[in-house]
Amino acid sequence: MISIYLYALIPVVSILLGGITGLFKKPNAGFRSSVLHFAGGVVFSVVAVELLPDIIKNHRPIEVGIGFGLGIAMMLAVKYFSEKFQKNAEKSAVKNSLPMGLLVALAIDLLIDGVLLGVGFAAGSTEGILLSIALALEIFSLGLAVVLACMDLNFSKQKSLTILLVLGACFFVGAVLGITLLAGLSQEWLELVLSFGLAALLFLVTEELLKEAHEEKETLLQTSMFFVGFLIFLLVGMVV
Repeated sequence: MISIYLYALIPVVSILLGGITGLFKKPNAGFRSSVLHFAGGVVFSVVAVELLPDIIKNHRPIEVGIGFGLGIAMMLAVKYFSEKFQKNAEKSAVKNSLPMGLLVALAIDLLIDGVLLGVGFAAGSTEGILLSIALALEIFSLGLAVVLACMDLNFSKQKSLTILLVLGACFFVGAVLGITLLAGLSQEWLELVLSFGLAALLFLVTEELLKEAHEEKETLLQTSMFFVGFLIFLLVGMVV
């Protein structure tokens, strides 16, 4: 059980590495686009290779339908309220103050990502480990984006790293809750939870990772990183 929580720390370390990368060497848009494409391919691979086969083999369409529907509904609700809160905060923002709307939205997103890691470990150790690595790649890019936003506001390096630590803690709390609460579920509840996670991860890929990756003009190399990430984790899932 201790090792599971150690895997939950990998994305926390990743967000700090992303932030440190942004603090000491500002990467170009192409680098971030490549990371986002690669992370999207990795997450999609974990969904297709690990989670989806587990869901299909149990033949429980009612639980799958309910879980998937709840997952989409929750992600849409989180997206709606996060964007609304962020817009309201930006209107009343003070120059060089903390972008609270953005930070609250990111904290909620990371909390959910942590719970999704618990969903992965509920499906099996292999699924959890692969999902931990996949989420680490996503969160690396997020840490990079947060630090760049902080630099635009002239925040100190110490303040920027403190923000990253708080966000990383949100992910870890979500992971601990997910791992703890989802352990020992019955087959029916496990199927519902896996379907919920499936919908949330698909939303993550299509509405967050790839959407952000396409904000900048991309090259064929950057586009290919999605398929590189998918292929690598497809092969890893076959041999592990």
